[in-house]
Amino acid sequence: MGPVQTGILGCGTISEAYLGADDRFDVYDIVACADIDAERARETAEKYGLRAYAPDEMLADDDIELVVNLTPPSVHFETCHDILTAGKHVYVEKPLAADFEDANAILDTAEAEGLLVGSAPDTVLGAGLQTARSVVDGGRIGDPVGATAVWASGGHESWHPSPDLYYRRGGGPLFDMGPYYVTALVSVLGPAKRVTGSTTRTSDRRTITSDPRCGETIDVEVPTHESGIIDFADGATASVLTSFDAPGRSTFGSPAFEIYGTEGTLRLPDPNHFEGPVHVRSADGTTEEVELTHEYTAGRGAGVADLAAAIRGDWRHRTNGALANHVLEILDGIRDASAEGTHVSIETSVERPEPLPPTFPDTLAD
Repeated sequence: MGPVQTGILGCGTISEAYLGADDRFDVYDIVACADIDAERARETAEKYGLRAYAPDEMLADDDIELVVNLTPPSVHFETCHDILTAGKHVYVEKPLAADFEDANAILDTAEAEGLLVGSAPDTVLGAGLQTARSVVDGGRIGDPVGATAVWASGGHESWHPSPDLYYRRGGGPLFDMGPYYVTALVSVLGPAKRVTGSTTRTSDRRTITSDPRCGETIDVEVPTHESGIIDFADGATASVLTSFDAPGRSTFGSPAFEIYGTEGTLRLPDPNHFEGPVHVRSADGTTEEVELTHEYTAGRGAGVADLAAAIRGDWRHRTNGALANHVLEILDGIRDASAEGTHVSIETSVERPEPLPPTFPDTLAD
């Protein structure tokens, strides 16, 4: 049937990562882009040799089968609903929606329309995290007991040209960076059963220090320092901390991401990336860098290929809507637990995605 004909909805900063990945995969082909800013759509189309559309025009094009939704999280429900009811599969940037209720509604619409939903992050398909999973599955650190994930920064207003969305509904450090860590943890440790947490917001307004809007202030609607505890169904417990209120960042020098087992500790790679390194520290104190078991390190677009392969044939969809929905319920639950001062039970469950073939994406259609 040929590659899945794909359109990009939203031509902002993140679109460059997807548009630059088009040549890496044979299973889909980006042919069009759309944005509410017509000039931005035209500029993007000219740069990448695409058809430029208004959003409604792209959804009306019967040749487009899949839309990569790069709109702000606050409108993911609305835009995903429009894409699905137009008869197109959707791959959406993280988080799947601004809250768990909206995410459920997206999946309900997809089921009613007989369509598939995929969602970032797709870094779990990279060689680094696939290797980390193989370490745990192979019993190298024994039975997992707990995990720690820490990501801290001073906020995106120091570098992003338009950071507003990170401080609106659907934003905040837990919803922005948390999906990378929690998706990786679910992929390795399985589904969660309950969460608790504590969140805070240090200021109701922040000042942009990046160009072109340096000096402009923006409203803050969401927590900006968030800590959570995740209890997994198989017994492990993870501590997750994300912050936009730490300009000194972490003293670890890089994001801290570890899984503790009965026979050793696994240091996972930064889940915002596709490569390693992966380290195991044994009970005797020796540390070893693990040779990567998988090949893919090229960057974003892997999740779109994962979805496109599921559309085209007998391929087990890994970065699917059910996984993203479970992760979002965990993140939403941490905020609810903070507000309520209690533990929150997780209603959804999900199977761990199957490990990828080591030679992905060459074996994508196998």
